[in-house]
Amino acid sequence: MNCPYCGSADTRVVDSRPSDQGLAIRRRRECAACGRRFTTYERPQLEPLMVVKRSGQLEAYDPDKLLRGLLLACEKRPVDTELLKRFAYHFEDQIDAPEIATEEIGKRAMAFLRELDEVAYIRFASVYREFDSVERFIEEIRRLESEAGDSPPGAEK
Repeated sequence: MNCPYCGSADTRVVDSRPSDQGLAIRRRRECAACGRRFTTYERPQLEPLMVVKRSGQLEAYDPDKLLRGLLLACEKRPVDTELLKRFAYHFEDQIDAPEIATEEIGKRAMAFLRELDEVAYIRFASVYREFDSVERFIEEIRRLESEAGDSPPGAEK
């Protein structure tokens, strides 16, 4: 394992322990060249989930890609990042098919965020649904409010 700080291949394992309820091994490593420590996770890789992109192209599911989108939507929001990590890294375990469309990943991520934080949901939806105008953005917020039965702050009921 190369050191992420200096690139040296001379690293050693300092500590290993089970992680994610035994589904992964967490390894604490130390670089012999620069002395810095870093953590790696070892997970079994079975048959990779393939993602069907809008262009029809196939690519392997990357939980880090989904996690980046979730973290961006939840930036400066009171959301536990561990929940986001769990969703992204265990997403593949919930899919029974060998392939999934990007649209389905987006729908599931939006449903997850909607339960977690409505502002994060709107942020994610604005990118996923490609809002092309302020009106579409406002329409989505109104739909969210009407489904929740809430009125905007200061509005009369």
